[in-house]
Amino acid sequence: MTRLTVPDMSCAHCTGAIETAIRKVDPGAQVRCDLTTHVVEIDSPAEPATLAEAVRSAGYEVRAAG
Repeated sequence: MTRLTVPDMSCAHCTGAIETAIRKVDPGAQVRCDLTTHVVEIDSPAEPATLAEAVRSAGYEVRAAG
């Protein structure tokens, strides 16, 4: 499981864009976005750095979740 903090994620449009970006890397990924904590949890065999780069490519800042 990969956990990323996405500080600018604030609405359903954001979560949709993030999920789409992640599924371009892994179409079977399970993605959970929490708008309160700004944490995205991704269940995928893809490398965390690859998933983070996909979110960045969608226009969002990404940090490792603590």
